Amino acid sequence: MWKKKTSKFPGGIHPTDGYDKLMTMNLPVQEYWPKTVTILSEQSFGGTCRLLVKPKDKVKAGDLIGTAEAFMAAPLHASVTGEVLEVKEVMNQGRKILACIVERDQNQESADTKKAYETELVNMDEISREEILAGIRDGGLTGMGGAGFPTHKKYETDKEITTLLINGVECEPFLTCDYRLMMEQSFALLNGVALLFKASGAKEAVICIEDNKPEAIRTLKELLTQAGTMPDKKGFANIRVEELPTQYPQGGERQLIQAVVKKEVPAGGLPADVGVIVSNIGTAKAAADMILGGIPLIRRNVTVTGCVKQPGNYLVPIGTSAKELVELCGGVTVKENRIIAGGPMTEPCVASDWNGEEELFYVTKNTSGILVLPDSKEEEQPCIRCSGCANVCPAGLVPYQIEYAFLEEDYDLCEQLHASECIACGCCSYICPAKRELSVRTRMVRDMVKQRMRERAVKKA
Repeated sequence: MWKKKTSKFPGGIHPTDGYDKLMTMNLPVQEYWPKTVTILSEQSFGGTCRLLVKPKDKVKAGDLIGTAEAFMAAPLHASVTGEVLEVKEVMNQGRKILACIVERDQNQESADTKKAYETELVNMDEISREEILAGIRDGGLTGMGGAGFPTHKKYETDKEITTLLINGVECEPFLTCDYRLMMEQSFALLNGVALLFKASGAKEAVICIEDNKPEAIRTLKELLTQAGTMPDKKGFANIRVEELPTQYPQGGERQLIQAVVKKEVPAGGLPADVGVIVSNIGTAKAAADMILGGIPLIRRNVTVTGCVKQPGNYLVPIGTSAKELVELCGGVTVKENRIIAGGPMTEPCVASDWNGEEELFYVTKNTSGILVLPDSKEEEQPCIRCSGCANVCPAGLVPYQIEYAFLEEDYDLCEQLHASECIACGCCSYICPAKRELSVRTRMVRDMVKQRMRERAVKKA
């Protein structure tokens, strides 16, 4: 289907009927501890850290092992207790990245008892905004549902923020790790939302969830209603849950702002330009872990699903091998396959016809899933100018025209067609009857156009 009348933002699609999420939606998160972790110095594209450790160093889970060297980087911490085996370059999704390989102490286990902030709502009056901002920065928090943007940079803005949006949409097909987080860690999650709310200085905080997750909506609404009856829980007073119609890519920052706040982020602008900060549901939980529990961002939930024998949701240390997690789920069930690092609409294919032998990639702070799909090996056909891609583009672009200009190497035309505004959601490729790789090419030309714009700005300066 294309967009429904209930859509709250332009364009968009409905890539599945929900059967994909049912594979793991009702499967509780299981802890998994690998023997070794490979912690990449680059946790998001362009977010490089300088590693502070060397072979034979002893580290404890939560120790600082890397400091930010780039704008897109956040502090890096040891995800397990153990000994550093090597510091070397490893291949990860086709690129060589410096990494720290740590052998885990086999006696390390999680505490069976939950901490107070995981079982009850906390009084926020005694925690200052400065403490929260310091915790977000020192804990290495990043966006956990997208590009991995350092969280503290969003909250240290000089813009006036009126609305904080907590993104619990999880609109990508197949992924359910955020849903399980909402179901299993609701107290910690809401405490994290209250902390981010205070840090933002906003007037209201809205937890945004699509209507295909009714149990999560009910659970969080009930807890917020209970908080409203407690005089020492004023920090939760202006937090609410908003139920949104299921529509991809509603989880995109700009689309979520359009759907909830009814504002449009200007071209080349940021959410803060319209008084909004958007944070992922996992980032909110990580804020509670750091500020209330003293635990930096060193583990995360990951969905392993698709063509594997036993799909599941796992809580794993940063640096866990994706190959190891696929093996944990019984291995792949189709010979002709595609392995995707994340969701099927936006994330890269890291291997085709994978036989289970070579390494795939390593879990980073923004790895939401490992997806195995059958490879249909469909060939591209000539564009038929149906304009389907233009109808579903949430950014209002005309992808087939951008693709034509790109193939003709007419980059001036690409710029005139506003290719820089592509959000790489994949709607155009999904809807294309000719199976054109529109999303891949539009993303490529977007980056080229942005680079041209930056170079012009430098020359003018």
